[in-house]
Amino acid sequence: QMQLVESGGGLVQPGGSLRLSCAASGIVFSIYTMGWYRQGPGKERELVATITGGYLTNYVDSVKGRFTISRDNGKNTVSLQMIRLKPEDTARYYCNTAGPTGSPIFSYWGQGTQVTVSS
Repeated sequence: QMQLVESGGGLVQPGGSLRLSCAASGIVFSIYTMGWYRQGPGKERELVATITGGYLTNYVDSVKGRFTISRDNGKNTVSLQMIRLKPEDTARYYCNTAGPTGSPIFSYWGQGTQVTVSS
């Protein structure tokens, strides 16, 4: 059974940093492109960063240069290092697989982790 457990969120001031982590189980982790998604207040969930099984990365323009996605295929984990955080980064962050259209391959979602950027 697939499980995704996100952690590392919190309250941070603008300009601050956070590192999110996600532990995956129940899937052959290394073969999937993994992504970090976020859903802000009143907004649709959006995909902000992806990393392939071969460690190729891609980012939405709004986070380029500030967010770095990484993965450890031996530990079945994917991380998101976030620096120079902005109030508009406030959202609940989720990890999941990422298919070719940017939607997750599996419909399962973990509980996510809340990131709040505020002074």
